[in-house]
Amino acid sequence: MKRRSFTKLVLTSTLAAALAASFVPAHAEANKVRISHGYGILYLPLMVIRDQGLIEKHAKAEGLGDVKTEWLTLDGGNVINDAMLAGNLDIAGIGAPGFITLWSKARGIPRAEVTGLGALSTSSLWLNTNNPNIKSLKDFTPKDKIAIPGIKTSLSAVVLQMVAAKEFGQENYAKLDPMTVSLGHPEAVGSLLSGKTEITAHFTSPPFSYQELKDARIHRVVNSTQVLGNITLDVVFAPKAFVDQNPKLIKAFMAAQEEANAYIKKDHKAAAATFLKVSKIKMSQEEVEKILDDPDTQFSTTPNGISEYVNFMGRAGTIKTKPAKWNELFVPELRAAQGS
Repeated sequence: MKRRSFTKLVLTSTLAAALAASFVPAHAEANKVRISHGYGILYLPLMVIRDQGLIEKHAKAEGLGDVKTEWLTLDGGNVINDAMLAGNLDIAGIGAPGFITLWSKARGIPRAEVTGLGALSTSSLWLNTNNPNIKSLKDFTPKDKIAIPGIKTSLSAVVLQMVAAKEFGQENYAKLDPMTVSLGHPEAVGSLLSGKTEITAHFTSPPFSYQELKDARIHRVVNSTQVLGNITLDVVFAPKAFVDQNPKLIKAFMAAQEEANAYIKKDHKAAAATFLKVSKIKMSQEEVEKILDDPDTQFSTTPNGISEYVNFMGRAGTIKTKPAKWNELFVPELRAAQGS
């Protein structure tokens, strides 16, 4: 009898423990998210999200309570990727080539893999110069230095290579690489306008491209849209592990981005004011509105032309692992989108 009682007690305790375990709450989602954006107009949706607290708003709607956001300003694919790999970022806006580079390198490596949350923006990159002798890409000499945010993998670096491939042939895509110098956009503007440094050209996005051309000594050599079409320039991405562990928070972020895009489209004046407030760039309201009125400047979560980057970077040897389709780079929610 004693033995049967003991056995019954053990079984009861084991069952109780199993039932208790079944009611352990699932892994709680993060209550803080660290996000970065760059300086230019390409990051405007993230600036709107930041200014209006849209992540906090949509996180509450998802039942996550009070989620805090921590914002950083980072520019250049290498810098952003390093911060992501070091665990210092949860979500980042970045040039499409920088994201593709990291996706390729980290593919299949646990805790290092990344995934895209959607496109961010597109516009024209302009190659501006203070050298009156430069009328086309063929006029650049080894004495000229072209400022870009990051060598090899930044948005400006890869798009410049793609433009060079169109001009000089695919085998000469890196023809201008020896002339490039790593310099953040705001610093590059000052260097180009001063005319007192080695910088004689700057391949840049709005508003910096517009700021430079206000000076009569500066002229434009290349407009990327005229060469490559209106392809997505910047995307938003995150560590795959973070996305998997925080489905509601990611859903909140994606909803916030859609709301920000709708806000920009509806009211260029208000969006321009937000840009000036967050970026702290010294421009007039009218100048920023002019950029937003440019049909080349668009904000959408649907990726466009991502395959063009992938194919080019694959041929150039910049990436070794390629997705079979563009949508493999992004979260499943975007795989039915009419992207490319």
